Amino acid sequence: MSAPYAELQQRLRDAETLRSLAALAMWDQETMMPRKAVAFRAEEVALVSRLAHERATDPRVGELIAECETDATLCEDPLESANLREIRRAYDRAIKLPPELVAELGQTGSLAMEAWKDARARDDFRAFRPWLEKQFALARRKAECYGAPEGGELYDALLDDFEPGMTAAQLERVFEPLREALVPLIEDARSTDPSLGLAVPVAAQREFNHWLCGRLGFDLEAGRLDESTHPFTTGLAPGDTRLTTRYRDDGFFDAVGSTLHELGHALYEQGLPKSERHGQPLAQTAGLGMHESQSRTWENQVGRSRPFWSWALPEARRFCGASLDGLDLGAVVREVNAVRAGLIRVEADETTYNLHVMIRFDLERALLRGDLPVDDLPAAWNRRIRDDLGLEVPDDRRGCLQDVHWSMGSIGYFPTYTLGNLYAAQLWEVVLREVADVERQLARGEFGALLDWLRERIHRHGRRFPGVEPCERISGRPLDWRPLVEYLASKPRGA
Repeated sequence: MSAPYAELQQRLRDAETLRSLAALAMWDQETMMPRKAVAFRAEEVALVSRLAHERATDPRVGELIAECETDATLCEDPLESANLREIRRAYDRAIKLPPELVAELGQTGSLAMEAWKDARARDDFRAFRPWLEKQFALARRKAECYGAPEGGELYDALLDDFEPGMTAAQLERVFEPLREALVPLIEDARSTDPSLGLAVPVAAQREFNHWLCGRLGFDLEAGRLDESTHPFTTGLAPGDTRLTTRYRDDGFFDAVGSTLHELGHALYEQGLPKSERHGQPLAQTAGLGMHESQSRTWENQVGRSRPFWSWALPEARRFCGASLDGLDLGAVVREVNAVRAGLIRVEADETTYNLHVMIRFDLERALLRGDLPVDDLPAAWNRRIRDDLGLEVPDDRRGCLQDVHWSMGSIGYFPTYTLGNLYAAQLWEVVLREVADVERQLARGEFGALLDWLRERIHRHGRRFPGVEPCERISGRPLDWRPLVEYLASKPRGA
């Protein structure tokens, strides 16, 4: 390795280590930080975020990148040239952001998240409104610093942070036919059966979900499972991947689904080559769409399948005992695949889920453009829920205050959820062809072959292939909405 490339990698490692400290502070804020620590935690996050940004945008980093770009050995190596390409891309974007804006974004995110928690608990949109206005104003400033791509819009500049190369126009071309196909499918598949009235002690659920993570391949010596209001996963550093879930006595299947979802994210993080490449693009995910595809694969393609539950139900009984007495496999399959329109995105079935995402995509674009005043958000939200899902929103707590993302400043994030569903369905077609007897393996509680396939085809490459590229390379065709609709239409709705 050349001296400039070695120095560049060390500088990137230092910047990423600082970012991991900011992420650790945010993990702590979501899981166990005392409430009175909020103000100082915001200062901590702001400081560390600014220091990480200054490290990553130091002029010496730019000089090193330029030197490495003239190194023929690096440029001829497919891995290192891809690494260098993404280093250049990240640097050119990062230097457009003033350090004081980066610090303000970090501080505001920490404070606004706590304000959102309080406002949601009290169903008080007016209390959160100033924070929402500030977050969208900051997002607009950030997007203006990046600049809209040629022929695009400011929203594209923010979207690119989460899904490299994607634009709102590209999303619309996939989302519109998907929406048109989902509406009649939802009507045809809508369940009239009541939900199963299970009451499972939270203590038993904790034990089962913790065991499940290890059983499906998560290295519990290199990570941990905790609890939070809004489940999330963060890959902090080599050997440190953390996921959270949530429990309610009457939410057994919700907890399993949340855990499997976050487990998919966590397995991706543990499959990246972080030990040797911490801070480099080759140790980072392809994008949040592909990240979400991994969570959806384990939550939906695996976790809603009859083969999985034919194995998991007897195992769950070992932990939950009499709480699951009388529950048969057919009832479980019907429950986890039931289509029931609801108000809450994170509790939505996989068929109606994408309508929730498209609502948020449309609204946040309008908020960013200024076409939708923040004061008008609750009414606009309620109208879209009524039009798209046929439901009346009784309060803002179950309406526009339900998601954490805007409080964190994650504007441009929501579309990656549906991209993840699209990628997962398109990739699952390949899994069924290439992983022999995968469904029989699931029924035996054997998950290694599936995880090995994901590691080989996706995880180990990091950001060598960014954005939509892994999906298109593996499947051999452009991104398409049809595999998702075909997968949903073929779901077993009965025993």
